[in-house]
This record gives sequence, C-alpha cells and structure tokens, in this order.
Amino acid sequence: MKRITVLLADDNEVVRGEIRKILELEDDLEVVGEAEDGLEAVAMVKTLRPALVLMDVAMPLLNGLRAARQILEIIPLLRTQSRPTAAKVLMLSAYSDEAYVIEAVNSGARGYLIKQTSAGNVCTAIREVDKGNIFFSPSIPKHLYKRIRKKQTD
Repeated sequence: MKRITVLLADDNEVVRGEIRKILELEDDLEVVGEAEDGLEAVAMVKTLRPALVLMDVAMPLLNGLRAARQILEIIPLLRTQSRPTAAKVLMLSAYSDEAYVIEAVNSGARGYLIKQTSAGNVCTAIREVDKGNIFFSPSIPKHLYKRIRKKQTD
C-alpha cells in the first residue's frame, strides 16, 4: 500500500498534535514532520520531500499563503534531484470567509479545510488532494474554486 507522506505546518502545537493523532490511525497516511511556521515548512519540504503539506493560513514569520507559493515554486527544482517530490498544499484555517479561500487557491493550494472539520474529512481531503483532486470543507462551496481557476486562465 502506498503511504501518503504529510508535513504538518501549524503554529499551534496542540492542533498539530491532534492532527498527528488522527493521521496515525490511518494505515496509508504518515506524518513525516511538523513545522511551527511558514519558513520552517518551506525548509522541511526541501529535506523531507512530503507528498502533501497540510498548512495553516495564519503562521508567524511567513504565513501559510506565502509559504505555499514558495513551496510550489521550488517543486520543479526538487524534481530534478535524486529524490523527487511533488508536494501538494492543502490549507487549514480557522477562517472560512471567501477572501481567504480565494487567496489560498491563488497561492496554489488544492484544497481548503476549516479547523472545525471532522477527522474523516481531514483524511479524505489528504487522499483526494494527493490524487490530484481538489477538496474543500463542506461549508465552502466548490463552485468558488472553479470560479477562481476560471479567472486565472482568462
């Protein structure tokens, strides 16, 4: 069975710990590292090469939105080296307003979860994003992603 490697990036140690516990119950999900801020997340992607980064929007030093951009910019460089990576970014936030979701998608995130989402949705979101699909918390309308992507291609 293929294991999906996950880097957790959240400045709240309790949140990271709870998410880790959820993911450790799943046979196909493996937490390979934890970052406390966006700068640390970017650095850890370079060394750990996770399949997916589950990242908080609001973090110190470098917020999750800017960190997502940097991570996605370095992916092509990492692919040329001996241990390739194709890290995808899944945002996690306490904020559900449209402006944050739009900014996350514009940053390259493949999904957006509200921190109040169920444990099952977190695992499902990771699996779907790893497959190349998009995933949003049920409270966020999916048409929003399509609208944003359409504006980007127009």
